Amino acid sequence: MIDLAIRAAREAGAILQDYAARGFQIENKGRINLVTEADLASERHITQLIGSHFPSHRILAEEGGASGHPGEDNYVWIIDPLDGTTNYSHGFPCYAVSIGIERHGKAVAGVIYDPTRDELFAAERGAGATLNGNKIRVSAVDHLERALVVSGFPYDVRERMEEYLPAWREFLKHTQGARRLGAAAIDMCCVASGRMDGFWENGLNPWDTAAGWVIIEEAGGRVTKLDGSPFDNYSASLLCTNGAIHDQMLAVLASLKNER
Repeated sequence: MIDLAIRAAREAGAILQDYAARGFQIENKGRINLVTEADLASERHITQLIGSHFPSHRILAEEGGASGHPGEDNYVWIIDPLDGTTNYSHGFPCYAVSIGIERHGKAVAGVIYDPTRDELFAAERGAGATLNGNKIRVSAVDHLERALVVSGFPYDVRERMEEYLPAWREFLKHTQGARRLGAAAIDMCCVASGRMDGFWENGLNPWDTAAGWVIIEEAGGRVTKLDGSPFDNYSASLLCTNGAIHDQMLAVLASLKNER
């Protein structure tokens, strides 16, 4: 399955790059939520490939929703054919294909492919995490003031801005820096590979996190909800770190609740 996920991600990435070179149509799913021809073509290719090899497996994809019925093995492929669509539509080279494989509600394998850098992150439970075949580990930063953290904004940010901005204020005060890349899958890979030390966000979907969850944990990191409770693929809130600063980030987030 991991080999097929790698193949599907690379081939879908090639589709995205082909559309980026020759142009594509854009539609609005919401005020700031976009979908392009490239999203749809990428997803169609991935789902057809999975269906041809594992017809009994269920698929949950961002654009097409759920399809199929879980077999006795209860495998679900969770797909984001283009994470970072807004970046992609503006020609900003920060987007990825994300394919997670879940069994009994637990992420068991994940592949995230950034076609602009030809970087493929992959992990299987118990086998470690890799970048282009080389093992990766989270950073060793253990003090929040020396950490570089990353986050994003959900699509309802205009309506709930006052709810989301305080965390940015506090992490800008207590870290070395905070970034906003616009693609949750890449944010998670940055933590897994030690480029970033922590990532927090609200309003996420299963296809945003399924692959990154296993990649981070197999790289030695820690993943929870924003309140510190156990994470699952259907949690809307996520905190993932190198582990060493996890409790420090939780403390900052908890202090915001105490302010209210």
